Amino acid sequence: MAKAAGQPRSAQRQRADHASENAEDYVELIDDLQSEIGAAHKSDIAARLGVSHVTVHKTINRLKALGLVNAEAHRAVSLTPKGRRLARTARERHRLVLRFLGHLGVSGGVAEDDAEGLEHHLSAETERCMKRFCKAMEEDGVWKRPK
Repeated sequence: MAKAAGQPRSAQRQRADHASENAEDYVELIDDLQSEIGAAHKSDIAARLGVSHVTVHKTINRLKALGLVNAEAHRAVSLTPKGRRLARTARERHRLVLRFLGHLGVSGGVAEDDAEGLEHHLSAETERCMKRFCKAMEEDGVWKRPK
């Protein structure tokens, strides 16, 4: 199928973004659960995400195949070094989007909700530009976040 004129992203990129978004959300949550309660059990993951145990099981198996998690039957799920790096990268991107939206004057709650979706769909170029913009705003003191 040919790309429609003016279409900002291909369907292939959109599918890849959604797969990456799912993986990032899971590794972030697993990292959070390990920090908060010491372990990430599939039942805790299902409860936090509001999905079925079967959905979590299938997703964990995909993450295991990607080398992001260690998961054994009847055991807590843990992150591999690769999974920890992905969780850290996703958190850093989330904080960047929050900083950027804050500089635009978006209120805290709205910025948090928007960042949760936007963080997964940034190109490397957009991320670099957002970092540069935030740095310039913070160094120059041109823009102060509204209270």
